[in-house]
Amino acid sequence: MTDVVSEGATGRRTRTPRAELALKTLAADLDPRERLRRVLEQALVFTPATFVAVYAPGPGGDELHLAESAGVPRTLYGLRDRYPLSGGSPAAEALRSGRPRLLGPGELARCADAPRLSSQDVSLAAHPLRGGGCLIAVTEDQDGFGGEDRDCLGLVADAAVCPPPAEAEGAEELQASQFSLSMDTGHVEVDDDVLHLFGLDPADFDGKVETLLSMTVPEDLPSLMSTVEADHMSIGDRELEFRILQPSGGHKWLRMRARLLPAAEGGSARLVGTVSDASKLRAGVNDVTRVQRLAAALATAGTVRDVGKAVVAALRKPLQADRIALAELEGDRLVVTVLDPPEPEYWPELWRTEWRTEWPDAPVRAMPTLATALNEGRPAVWPAGAPLEPALAEVGPGGLAVLPLPAGGRMAGACLIGWDTPHEFSPEERALLTASAGLAGQALVRAHAFDAEHELIGMLQRTLLPRRLPRLPGAVAVARYLPTTAGLEVGGDWYDVIPLPDNHVALVIGDVQGHNASAATLMGQMRTALRAYAVEGHPPDVVVSHANRLLMDLETDLFATCCYVDVDMEEGSAWYVRAGHLPPVLRHPDGSTEVPESETGPPLGVVAQADFPMSPLRFQPGTIVALTTDGLVESVEIDIEDGLDRLARGLAASDPGHLGLVADGLLAHANRSDDVALLLMRYDGMARRPLRESWTIWRVPEAVRHARRFTKRTLRSWGVDDEVDAVLLVVSELVTNALVHTGGQVRLDLTLINHRLRIAVADNSPRTPIKPTSIGWEATGGRGILLVEAMSAAWGTVPVSGGKQVWSEILLGE
Repeated sequence: MTDVVSEGATGRRTRTPRAELALKTLAADLDPRERLRRVLEQALVFTPATFVAVYAPGPGGDELHLAESAGVPRTLYGLRDRYPLSGGSPAAEALRSGRPRLLGPGELARCADAPRLSSQDVSLAAHPLRGGGCLIAVTEDQDGFGGEDRDCLGLVADAAVCPPPAEAEGAEELQASQFSLSMDTGHVEVDDDVLHLFGLDPADFDGKVETLLSMTVPEDLPSLMSTVEADHMSIGDRELEFRILQPSGGHKWLRMRARLLPAAEGGSARLVGTVSDASKLRAGVNDVTRVQRLAAALATAGTVRDVGKAVVAALRKPLQADRIALAELEGDRLVVTVLDPPEPEYWPELWRTEWRTEWPDAPVRAMPTLATALNEGRPAVWPAGAPLEPALAEVGPGGLAVLPLPAGGRMAGACLIGWDTPHEFSPEERALLTASAGLAGQALVRAHAFDAEHELIGMLQRTLLPRRLPRLPGAVAVARYLPTTAGLEVGGDWYDVIPLPDNHVALVIGDVQGHNASAATLMGQMRTALRAYAVEGHPPDVVVSHANRLLMDLETDLFATCCYVDVDMEEGSAWYVRAGHLPPVLRHPDGSTEVPESETGPPLGVVAQADFPMSPLRFQPGTIVALTTDGLVESVEIDIEDGLDRLARGLAASDPGHLGLVADGLLAHANRSDDVALLLMRYDGMARRPLRESWTIWRVPEAVRHARRFTKRTLRSWGVDDEVDAVLLVVSELVTNALVHTGGQVRLDLTLINHRLRIAVADNSPRTPIKPTSIGWEATGGRGILLVEAMSAAWGTVPVSGGKQVWSEILLGE
């Protein structure tokens, strides 16, 4: 006896006898409609069809009406629920001619009754039924329906029996536990049994479908709405399980079966069906409810991981599988994106050794069995004990199913489903796998495109924000940025931390109007401009005024808001300016919080000559200052004042010792429909205050000697005995350069902190001193900067109020 290893491994010509056997073994005592549906599901198992339906003659005999269907929803292909028998639809032509018809993409493009089919790369088969009616099958396979595919469809057509017209159209009078919904008015007629299932008193029911929908568990509402909306109604009987809320707080499972009836002359379309209690007896895997739930979940899946989670939720529990893996096909490699369960010990050891991680990234050629299934392009199964390569054998020792995920004529990936104990694969399970594979493949391609574009936008956003925050003297700062999850547009929120001379630090938070590339570009320009004006040494109001004038000169239609805080780390004080932005929020060391009141100027880019008043702040060691954008404190549910209060309460309840955790906790309630930027700084105070002295140098013949004497006297008062000669040499060279090459006032500043002496000479010339590349032996000058560089641990220049400051740092002995 030969074991059946897979759908493709035993040869394609073996499908016809197996399809014939599966159709013959269907129970004869099934309800006619249930039996017809199971017959159609065999077409999904043994052919590449993604959708199959039966159209039966209507009561008047002049139209073909939809009788039953299986597979993906009909709305994906634009198929209608009725066609005129005298028209040019494939079903009508096949029925009139009495011969099967096979239409590829080219023929469908010329078919007036298939407008949506003609715009897709699909093929359609129409097969007349012996008892009247027509079988329709659609496939997205590039090769269409091959010879054995047509043989299998012929077997399905021979086994399909159309229900009587009365059954196809639905009963006119309500029977037990039935309802009838008018699609135009939303009025629903129900009997007392249905109201009892919902827990409603017939005397209190208002006849509105919204009343029944309001009792549905929110997670189940989208799939239920897809039933009661005519535009989303799938072909044939619609079966759906959903939960309703009970007064006790628990959930109750109900099962609905419905059919959309076309509008009669002068009337409206109606949805008729039954509702029953499904709390004890749940639907099996042959129920199309599973596919419909998966379709509803995949419709809202925005990322590749979301697609994987939806597939796991739809298949693992119904199939009682032990593990499921979903992988994307990237070139010739499979990249696994979702593993369920996620723990590494549940998966083959090879995945964690040879592939070095529990998320494998392996070439398809390393797994011949999987490569064959992908080439075949249809679900394949291997029973317990089947000879498989080690990488796959441990996935399903009791049985393995491989679902190639097709999308647009190519393979988007694969889904592996494994069992630990021996598992029998029924025709119903195969139908579920086939229908699920087509839906998951299309969703995977959409999600991959979304992920790629979202990553590109995220990369753009990251390049416009600081890569890391600087280390601050006497403080710790952290920042967070959350892009919006609503769409793919890049935002204009930004933050910055700018170290300034004399142990000052500028904290900046801002928001450019809009969510597009223009807003992001302007955000980058404003951040660069504010940083440039800040390092020039301007006070906060001047920095913001300069940025406002720059934005006005750019002649853009956008504006920006900004809050700029200049913190003196030595004194524990700050001045801040608001340009139409939110105020800072303070958390004091005792846990109390404060939203300081202050005047604000207009947003940047609105008024050319605007005033930006400065407001003071005082910090004690342990104080936290929080700057944020409105995405964190404002939404459609909450206004800014309440949002700031919530932010203050979050700060009060936080542990200031873990600033990163504080930021993460505050973002837990962020409004993800808008960008959010958050900047936190905890002021700890400087452990040692620097020693400072300044000297204004007069332009007299002995100015350099006076500067050296001032420096020597200062060092003696500070108790500095090391490196005095080197310090005096640097002072001589810097002061000489300033006096010789510039005009106006010259100032010498000395600062000592932690055995590091900083010498700074400021003048009113913006020209930076140039270090010579070579000096001849006969030259009488040009060696000053080279001497400064040789004596210094570091040196440089910074712009200061229209001039510059040349500085040198010298390390003193411990």
